[in-house]
Amino acid sequence: MRFTEILKEANIDSKTLTRVLKYLQDEKIVTRKVISTQPFAVQYQLTPKGRELQPVIESLKGWGEKWVIPELLQQVNTKRR
Repeated sequence: MRFTEILKEANIDSKTLTRVLKYLQDEKIVTRKVISTQPFAVQYQLTPKGRELQPVIESLKGWGEKWVIPELLQQVNTKRR
């Protein structure tokens, strides 16, 4: 994905995303490729090491959807009353 695509999907500020992507590069979880210089565009791709994390991330996502989101929604609804 391109940096701007990740930025929209992640819903975080660009400084934080830059720091996270740099860390993921250093850990060899993603690769960074400059695809054009005018206008400047960068693409990130999961490495084999990064792809192995997908089942773990999906599992954590499922756990959060089951346990965390319902609890947060309940808190919001309680505060509205």
